[in-house]
Amino acid sequence: MSADPSAQSIDGQTVPDTDADEEIREALIAYCRLSSEGVEQIDSAMQASGLSFTEEALQLGLVTPKEARQAHTWARENIARRNPHVIEQAVRRQINAVTVRHTVMGKPSPRLLPAYDLNNPHSERVRALRTELLLLNDGTRESRCLGILSPRSGEGRSQLAAELAIVFSQLGRRTLLVDADLRNPTQHQLFCADVPWGLGQALAFGEPPHLIGVEGLPFLSVLPAGPRVANPLELISGGRFESLLKHSRRDYDFILIDTPPVTHYADALTIAAVATRVLLVGRKQATPYKDLQAMLRRLGPTQTRIIGAVVSTF
Repeated sequence: MSADPSAQSIDGQTVPDTDADEEIREALIAYCRLSSEGVEQIDSAMQASGLSFTEEALQLGLVTPKEARQAHTWARENIARRNPHVIEQAVRRQINAVTVRHTVMGKPSPRLLPAYDLNNPHSERVRALRTELLLLNDGTRESRCLGILSPRSGEGRSQLAAELAIVFSQLGRRTLLVDADLRNPTQHQLFCADVPWGLGQALAFGEPPHLIGVEGLPFLSVLPAGPRVANPLELISGGRFESLLKHSRRDYDFILIDTPPVTHYADALTIAAVATRVLLVGRKQATPYKDLQAMLRRLGPTQTRIIGAVVSTF
């Protein structure tokens, strides 16, 4: 403990207890899958007892000592990664490194059931899909990245991308969700965060991306599309997008990319070529078979690997 009673030392850096407490709180919620009722119970008891969030959670039997130790370890490592004296020096040593900035905290919208209701049949189906994708993962850096494609709008592509990102992050693995639909972005709405700077601006100005953190999901980061840009295809086709994904593959265990509809725009084909792996989405009793055929035909020249296809009922 440092001389300042309101601070603690983490990996040689002094960090306010309030920062560490918040990190530990978020980690415990994620690791132990605490319900909103459980969190409220802990918060209410803390006011009367004066104990910390961890101590009260242990006292109430809502977490185990092992889970508490894991949460504390993750919090220490996460603060060290974010501390500018640690992470920025490491980034500067890399040529053309992409600096990660969390500028806003969002939260999953009620539409994203896997974030709130683990026992819901829909959440179970999304986790089953996650398991299938993990079985297809060959452990290479390329397999960490997956583009989510569909022929048209309204086929559940964006929601599936968001829900897959959530369930991957619930494994305790660093997960990045990229909204590369610069035409009609959706992810900022699904995560209840409006930002003035996103993927489009990062690509246009060659600046580092600004990421959204997600309440209750400490292992998930969202890169929103940002305000609309005039030349989305040119920005996606440029080398900056490929470079961003290259560096993200080093920093994240899983990357999910939301894309514009293939029938209307060529952006998704470029994204597929860079991601090298894609998951196709169609909507039950809505997506014409000819549109699926046309999408497969257009994907041919990209030489991307089609991992599988999902028929959504969203």
